[in-house]
Amino acid sequence: MPTAGKVFVSTNYKKIIDVSAALEGYKVEEDYVEGDFKITLITEVANLSINEEVLTGLYSFDNVIYYYHRGKVAPSPVTKEVLFSVSEYDNRTYFAVVDKKDVANRVVNRLSEIVFGDIGVIVEARILPETLKKFHLENPESTKVIFFENMDIPNINKLSLYGPDVVDTKLFKEYAKIGDPWYILTKSRKFGNTVGLVRDGSVTIFNSVDQAQYLQYVRDEIIPMTQPPKSRGDE
Repeated sequence: MPTAGKVFVSTNYKKIIDVSAALEGYKVEEDYVEGDFKITLITEVANLSINEEVLTGLYSFDNVIYYYHRGKVAPSPVTKEVLFSVSEYDNRTYFAVVDKKDVANRVVNRLSEIVFGDIGVIVEARILPETLKKFHLENPESTKVIFFENMDIPNINKLSLYGPDVVDTKLFKEYAKIGDPWYILTKSRKFGNTVGLVRDGSVTIFNSVDQAQYLQYVRDEIIPMTQPPKSRGDE
């Protein structure tokens, strides 16, 4: 089963120990009332630990969902738990969240508020087109999917190629000349993982790995590929 997540970077450097201190003990309770249904919804950060200069933790939050039973629709609480890690690279603070893109974005915005007092301090860890292209060229025969953007063709936002021999096609050569790689599905030559990688820092590993292995791979290969973030004062 694929393991998805996303990488983010802070525009303000903060030491791991200070990030941990800001997150330690975070817990917010909110009363939810709907007719006779009453419950306290909890958002919290738990299971914080620092090992080999990497902070890991569990961000959890409650939601109310609705289910159908015997002719009635009734509310019910559910808890979502999301694993994250914080590490340093090249004097920058990186956050990795293991979940699909929309959940990862939501979680990191809350972490930004907790740690830095504002949303937007932690931003997407972006990868330059030339870096993504280099990653593909390290093992071109394993590239099965590639999306291009910035094609300069009116009303064409993205173009894609699928198949085991995409790099040998005339279309690939034409697209590569005029467009920027936006997404690739290939195999990491260094680590052997089959990876779907987007320029916004979204990473999906398609072979079998657990969440700890996913975070380790992100730290070892993906984070060094990202570009430095713009400071909040940059235009």
